[in-house]
Amino acid sequence: MDHGQDLKSTIKRIAVEQFNRNGYHGTTIRTIAKEAECSLPMVYYYFSSKKDLFHEIIRKDYFDLLDREARKLKTVDILDFYTDFIVNVMNLDEHDRMVYRLGVKVYLSFDGDEELLAVMEAWEASIVPRHYQLVLPHLKSVSNPEARVRTLMHLLENLIERVVVKNQTLVEQEIREELAIVLGL
Repeated sequence: MDHGQDLKSTIKRIAVEQFNRNGYHGTTIRTIAKEAECSLPMVYYYFSSKKDLFHEIIRKDYFDLLDREARKLKTVDILDFYTDFIVNVMNLDEHDRMVYRLGVKVYLSFDGDEELLAVMEAWEASIVPRHYQLVLPHLKSVSNPEARVRTLMHLLENLIERVVVKNQTLVEQEIREELAIVLGL
């Protein structure tokens, strides 16, 4: 990796820390540059604005993180699949957890802007069919399986918020039990 990529990565790493600590509106490019030990123009060389920097963290880093974590899941047992997902989120390193936290804050409309919120809403709309595809074959004898899938998504959101926003450590067996109840297993 060349020095330029190192500096760009450093800027993004510090920005993730600052956005987590101070929120989007409480973070300045000047503070990021100071902590990165580079000039203000150097930050602007890589990112045209604070918005551009934040958008790259969400649009690239956050969604790359989600894709990477989803690719780890290989099990065919639906309960193991969702349990493993939450356990993997709990085991993220601190930087990835902060990136995930920023994504959750945008998703919940706590940070970011309307453009990013629209990206999150489009993403959510795209994953709903995937959850149905994964879960419905396992819910053949359950009444109103669509409601079960929606409830599962709410539970997953709650578990993720507890892990990445509240920094709680959850017990794997309790995760399994809650998922099993929602899935009717």
